[in-house]
Parts: sequence; C-alpha cells; structure tokens
Amino acid sequence: MKTYSLNINNKTIKVEAEPDTPMLWVIRDYVGLKGTKFGCGMGLCGACTIHLDGQAIRSCQTPISSVKATSKITTIEGISNNIDHVVQKAWIEEQVPQCGYCQSGQIMSAVALLKSNPNPTDDDIDNYMSGNICRCGTYVRIRKAIHSAANELKSAKNNNKTVKSTR
Repeated sequence: MKTYSLNINNKTIKVEAEPDTPMLWVIRDYVGLKGTKFGCGMGLCGACTIHLDGQAIRSCQTPISSVKATSKITTIEGISNNIDHVVQKAWIEEQVPQCGYCQSGQIMSAVALLKSNPNPTDDDIDNYMSGNICRCGTYVRIRKAIHSAANELKSAKNNNKTVKSTR
C-alpha cells in the first residue's frame, strides 16, 4: 500500500491504495463518491468517465499510480453542487435519461466535448460521444441536449452572462 494525495473535486484527499488500483474504485470505494459508475471494466462503455486535468478519461482503466499529485480530478459530483451546470440542465430539459445508469459518464463526456468544441455538429457529437454506450438508446436526446447546452453557452457568451459550464 502507498499513500496518494489527490485533488478530487477541488478537495485534497489522501488515499492508501495499491499502485494498480483503478481510479474508479478509488473514487467509489475509498472516497465514497458513487456517481461514477462501473460498466464494463474495460474502458469501452464510458460509464466510468471522469475528467483528469480537464480531459475525459475512463477511470476503470486508469491506475492511481498514473495520476500525478498535481492533477485535477473531477467527477460527476464536482460538475455542480445544485445540478445547475448547463449540460445537466439541458439533460433535464430534454429528458435524456431513461434508466439513467450511463448518464454520469455521458454528461462528463458532453462537458469535455463542449469545452474543446463549443459549437459541435451532429457528426462531432456522434464521433466524440461514440465511446459512451447507452443501453436504452437515448442518443437522439443526448445529441439534442448537447446542442441545447452549446446554444445556451453561446447565448450567454453573446450576452456576457455567466453560465456554469466548467468546474
């Protein structure tokens, strides 16, 4: 066991873990944040998506030993305190979730997409989100919610308003 100092959702957390422990289990079992989901365990479904220094990654495939002490980790719980992030609001407005299991990973990927591409086309969305599987097939609503969030961000920028878009 080794002690790691992690910055998770802007809080410094010390964790004792084996170097090969996946960040998914560190976040869920050691830290107690249950929003990041276990899906396939092979990095193929996207349910375990978190942000590491602003980039969407699969936490089930990321060992704790690969995370630098200076890295910033954001989970679904760190996106907002009151479900007021522009993507979360769009998800609710468009009634995206059906069973909801994949949604934290979907939202984390959508946030990363809009950060890198604030005006995505349908093809951009489909390509970026292709690593996130929704067993209920809500892809059309996911795409619509991402467009809605992008439009809200664009409108806020044009009106010099502040919208919760990154954390």
